Amino acid sequence: MNLVKAIGTIGGLTMVSRVLGFARDMIGSRILGASHANDAFNVAFTLPNIFRRLFGEGAFASGFVPLFSRRLASGGHPDAQQFSNEILAVFMPTLLVVTALFEIVMPAFLWLIVSDYADTPGKFELAVELTRWTFPYLLFISLVALLSGVLNSLTRFAVAAFAPALLNIALIVALLLAPGGDSPAEQATTVRLMAVAVLLGGVAQFGLCWYAVRKAGIHLRFGRPRMTPAVKELIVLILPATVAAGVYQISQLFYTFFASQLGEGALTNLGYADRLNQLPLSIIGTALGTAILPTISRSIERNDEAAAADTQARAFDLAMLLTLPATLALSVTAFPIIAALFQGGNYTVENATITGNILSILVLGLPAYVLVKVLTPGFYARKDVKTPVWIAMSILAASVVANFILIPIMGIYSLATVTSAGAWLNFLLLFVILAARGHFTMPGWLVSRVAKQLIAAAAMGTVLYFLQRMLGDVFTGGLFERAIGLGIIVGTGAVLYFGIAWFIGGIDRDDIKTLFRRAKPEEAPLSEGN
Repeated sequence: MNLVKAIGTIGGLTMVSRVLGFARDMIGSRILGASHANDAFNVAFTLPNIFRRLFGEGAFASGFVPLFSRRLASGGHPDAQQFSNEILAVFMPTLLVVTALFEIVMPAFLWLIVSDYADTPGKFELAVELTRWTFPYLLFISLVALLSGVLNSLTRFAVAAFAPALLNIALIVALLLAPGGDSPAEQATTVRLMAVAVLLGGVAQFGLCWYAVRKAGIHLRFGRPRMTPAVKELIVLILPATVAAGVYQISQLFYTFFASQLGEGALTNLGYADRLNQLPLSIIGTALGTAILPTISRSIERNDEAAAADTQARAFDLAMLLTLPATLALSVTAFPIIAALFQGGNYTVENATITGNILSILVLGLPAYVLVKVLTPGFYARKDVKTPVWIAMSILAASVVANFILIPIMGIYSLATVTSAGAWLNFLLLFVILAARGHFTMPGWLVSRVAKQLIAAAAMGTVLYFLQRMLGDVFTGGLFERAIGLGIIVGTGAVLYFGIAWFIGGIDRDDIKTLFRRAKPEEAPLSEGN
């Protein structure tokens, strides 16, 4: 598998989804501002996504992909298909039970998290109503995680990477159909339409991935749930990761709990900052983790430790090359970027300033977030889910305690600070353990390459800092002025960083050339279906 081409496929299509997500947020921020209706929708949108990460993606994918890949290699499509059907038969009723249970207890559950919303007339009730609409999204998007695991194991990355774009398209349509207006009733109507759109977006993603899996030759069906050896093997493998994910999601609930106590608009401001932070994380980190897990799994199956280590080293190199400029650019120019994207209508300069400050802190942990995605497949491919679990549990438990202590001192900025620090600690512990076991160390070429990338990033950050000051009031002007200013910053930063990195040897030029050449015959499985 050509790693660069795989990252290009996944990252490029993820970028499409993220651009649509920003279009959604730009429209939504101007219509809703940092209002109580927007806060209520953010709660309704956050909760099913929290449980999605618990039941789908993360822990599930980390166990499913290696097992599916192993059966695909040993028994071909029939064995892999049988395995998928057995998992689907148990996975589906579990999701149905969880969804039904939360629909029933939703008011009590939300009261534990955002009881302060009751202080604003109608806000808590609106949050409950919206969450009951959005929560079934969990069912469909968790099934999408299973289908995506099948597609990624077959190295058909395109559909799974594009599917999230359908959710953003549905939300944009809902916003364009909304009545607009500043009254609470009109804003409540808008967020109700958005909640329905979330559910429809989940249905659309499921339909697309189901079709793609059938086209790939895997015919899934909903059968009677049975506790087969394959199901037991997967449960044993993912249970520790699910427990860790559970701890992580509890920390996210605490995040929402803390934000709900910080005044109207706090959750919205935090959400917009996190959207920008998630952009490079999704395009780079998720793409790298998705692309290398099947490859490392196959290398381990062949007892080829050198190939597995080389895959991770190349992924580490790409992660730093692409993440460092994003980190410094987002941190140094956080306010101009937030102002250009979201400021306007009901979203004020004050809102943009707060969100910019949050972003500048949050992105300091961005390289660590991405590198964690690079390192964890080294554990998962060896069927060691427990080690990343215990690390995550320890760090996240400490983060919750730290926020209880720091929020009275730092306010809303505590959440971003603790999150960034926790990400770096997570990365360092994973790296040290892999190195101690002899599974991964940084070869000399990688150390040299990263050092040169740091030099290029530092030069770019310095120039962007002074350039932002020179542009002055451009970022508090009209939309056109802010867009021009943002274009100048982004263009200057990209040219400087990649130009310097290319000149001093911070970029593997062969990898760049690979992006522009036609696939060789041995690369056919990667491009097939994409």
